Amino acid sequence: MSEAGMIKIALAGNPNCGKTTIFNNITGAKQHVGNYPGVTVEKKEGTCVFDSRKMLFVDLPGTYSLTARSLDEVVARNVIINEKPDLIVNVCDASNLERNLYLTAQLIELGRPVVLVLNMMDIADRMGIKIDIQKLSERLGVAVVPVIGSKNLGTKDILHTILEASGANAFHNLEVDYSNELEPSIHVLTDAITKQGIIHYPIRWLAIKLLENDSEVIDSVTALQNTEHILALAATLRDNLKEKMDLEFVFAQYRHQFAVAAYNDAVLNMGTSDSLSDKIDHVLTNRVLGLPIFMFIMWLMFNVVMKVGAIPQDWLSSGFDALGKWIGPMIANAQLRSLVVDGIIGGVGAVLSFVPLIILLYLFISLLEDTGYMARAAFLIDRIMRACGLHGKSFIPMILGFGCNVPGIMAARTLDNPKDRMVTILALPFMSCGARLPVYTLLIAAFFTAGQSGTVLFAMYILGIIVAIVLATVLRSTVFKGEQEPFVMEMPPYHIPTIKGVLIHMWERTVLYLKKAGTIILGASILVWCLTAYPMDVEYSRDYDAAKEEIAASVDIQQAPILKDMGLESIKQDPALATMYEAMTTASDKAKDDKEKIEEGAYPEAFAALQESDPAVYNRALPLYDIQQKADADTDDLETAQKSEKLQQSYAASIGHFVEPVLRPLGFDWKIGVGLVACTAAKEVMISTLGTIYSVGADADDDDNLITFLSEDPDFNPAVALSLMVFSLLYMPCLATLAVMKRETNSWKWPAMSAGLGVILAWVFAFAVYHLALLAGLGA
Repeated sequence: MSEAGMIKIALAGNPNCGKTTIFNNITGAKQHVGNYPGVTVEKKEGTCVFDSRKMLFVDLPGTYSLTARSLDEVVARNVIINEKPDLIVNVCDASNLERNLYLTAQLIELGRPVVLVLNMMDIADRMGIKIDIQKLSERLGVAVVPVIGSKNLGTKDILHTILEASGANAFHNLEVDYSNELEPSIHVLTDAITKQGIIHYPIRWLAIKLLENDSEVIDSVTALQNTEHILALAATLRDNLKEKMDLEFVFAQYRHQFAVAAYNDAVLNMGTSDSLSDKIDHVLTNRVLGLPIFMFIMWLMFNVVMKVGAIPQDWLSSGFDALGKWIGPMIANAQLRSLVVDGIIGGVGAVLSFVPLIILLYLFISLLEDTGYMARAAFLIDRIMRACGLHGKSFIPMILGFGCNVPGIMAARTLDNPKDRMVTILALPFMSCGARLPVYTLLIAAFFTAGQSGTVLFAMYILGIIVAIVLATVLRSTVFKGEQEPFVMEMPPYHIPTIKGVLIHMWERTVLYLKKAGTIILGASILVWCLTAYPMDVEYSRDYDAAKEEIAASVDIQQAPILKDMGLESIKQDPALATMYEAMTTASDKAKDDKEKIEEGAYPEAFAALQESDPAVYNRALPLYDIQQKADADTDDLETAQKSEKLQQSYAASIGHFVEPVLRPLGFDWKIGVGLVACTAAKEVMISTLGTIYSVGADADDDDNLITFLSEDPDFNPAVALSLMVFSLLYMPCLATLAVMKRETNSWKWPAMSAGLGVILAWVFAFAVYHLALLAGLGA
């Protein structure tokens, strides 16, 4: 028992068996997430109290076996061997039980009490699978508990069985019988280990592992004192057996036979030989149709993200604009007002306005994962990946990279081959993560039609996949040469996703984006504002204040003769004229707020009603209005010129102009240069940087959002937009990705290589795309 009588339970199972669902059902919110000592595999622990007994659950990494080929398998096995939990709870998918029982056979050998939890019993029932719980328990020598994790049914039964199994009446695990081929050697070695007496491992399990030539176990035993004779005996027995058989294969075969025998005795499959899942797979994984269907699903996903997400994105964008205009007048200090309105709301607001698109993307990815289709995608891509020296299993981390490169890189731990793992880690940052999506959607919305938007976005994601695969090919044939591993992966049956499950997955990923907006992006926005707002003392090319006063004075001078002909000295002397003049001004301001398109020389639509109400007064007020409107337009032009001149002398412009010569061949100006420097922290910072720069440089009364600013900027065009999207795709990974790469590879060499390679590839590809786009007539 653990401290103060607490029962420690290790939760083990195959991927996709619902183990984490069971863990969440039992522990609720009482969870702690960390890392196992010395490695980067995530460690999840949780507690619960049942029948006055406290229990500590350790959620082990999902594995198909305990052969110590991947880091996850090593960690799962070492936790059981070294930390010695009081009990192992093995979660199995009841609808795919025969495959799951292979891990059960290995867990039984570890010398700890085991409780077998049969999850997804509802799916097994629908498939016509009938399981004799009592007979299965007898065949394995462990307690068996049927549950439906998705509906939280059977959780108390698990806890009750744990209490029984950890007490005096614990079940005794049956041993795998390796027959006369292996058992004599196992007995000889177990006797020697027993006489040695100081090795604190399950004796029979240790003997089997030494005969299997398990390098991890051999290293552990070598580190102990007085074990040389045991290792020598194991080597002799192993060599003798190797002359007769393939040891690794024969051990695996007997475990498989043990699992199959238990399955055949306890399970009756009443379903048809060709299940609904199989029928769907005949189409979706077809050698001819499978890949086109996958590509179509991806294309459809990006089209829906762009077209549906654009609606709430526009609402949010307008909402942040309105928020800035509402808060602005409340702040008296001009610098503080600019910081809040232009820096924080203009920068962070621009990023947050893309949250609906992020939510939709994560919604689709969650649906594809939860239905079981994503595992099929790995098999579909396997032929392409194999030609590149990898296999389909590398595609799973890459697909996860669509959400965020960080968990994608961490998922590479599941790859058995260290070389495959390294190549996947280095290729993965070229996959379009969720942070790049706002950059794409901003530029697509500004320069491409609604009909083109989904296809352009789809093309960016496909380009990332192609670059990642080509890079993996080069690395696998040069730096990381070696034999290919066979691709063996279980295809889970199709599931109808639960609304709760999809929403939880979607929210967990979206909240990371929101946290970045509240931390990294907020800090970057404030920094960029400071760089654009300072220095305050600027030498202007003219006296703008004097010019504005001159324009204001000219209004009175120009209006005076007109008023004199009316027998007036000011507009206020004639109430009807003053009312009409005020109504014209109000109608004009409202037309600007509503972004009403007015042709040159024309007036807002509301003027027609004003003219009809009193034609004589309307005709008298119109020339006075024209003079004032021209003066207002001239004043706005002066203010824009003054802000532009100040912005050009800011620290941000100095940085932008410094890098501009390198970026100009790509079609980028100094503003993009500042954004690229800033977005090394996080890709979304490109949006907040441009939002801040355009907000600082815009007129205070300008209602345009960032999309409008970009589309009206003469330095921007579709060719520049394509170039910038490609550069953002391939540019060096963000700081968080570089940090996790260092942690996973235990060296700064590989993150440095990734960053340098990203900068070079980004420049070369953006250059090519920009000039091809110019040739295609997209430069205007």
